[in-house]
Amino acid sequence: MQLVVARIGRAHGIKGEVTVEVRTDEPESRLAPGAVLATDPPRPDPLTIERGRVHSGRLLLRFEGVQDRGAAEALRNTLLIAEVDPDEQPEDPEEFYDHQLVDLDVVTRDGTAVGRVEEVAHPPGQDLLVVKREDGSEALIPFVTEIVPEVDLEAQRIVIEPPPGLLGETGPRADAEREAEDGGR
Repeated sequence: MQLVVARIGRAHGIKGEVTVEVRTDEPESRLAPGAVLATDPPRPDPLTIERGRVHSGRLLLRFEGVQDRGAAEALRNTLLIAEVDPDEQPEDPEEFYDHQLVDLDVVTRDGTAVGRVEEVAHPPGQDLLVVKREDGSEALIPFVTEIVPEVDLEAQRIVIEPPPGLLGETGPRADAEREAEDGGR
């Protein structure tokens, strides 16, 4: 199975290094020197990491055969993809791979069906569960413990505690809840 582990950013310097946006909780193993990574968009040959270092809080990588700034800049926005054993689990029981979350049912704490996870988005800031709602619309659920207190892989479901308005609630009940939160003003 393939797992996106990083996205290449801009070139750094003139010797072929690039910044990377890390998308794995295990960069020390997935983005280590010698790692061979497929790409999206696909390249004729995979990229092999020659070396890596941290500079000003950012991970910089250099790939074999990428010797100058022009070649590095040509890689910008390329996704780096590692081949992973589908049975492999993250070390931390509170961490999940995207593929483990896709297609799980999403319900509220009281059991109300919300929808099904379509994908996990990784914008800057925090991960988001992209949930296809029962009515065909889409909901973006921040993947944080306060909102997603339970992920049950065996039961194939995610339990959420959405704050008011997250799921687009409208009507008298939602209005009353908002008014109560505002102190009745």
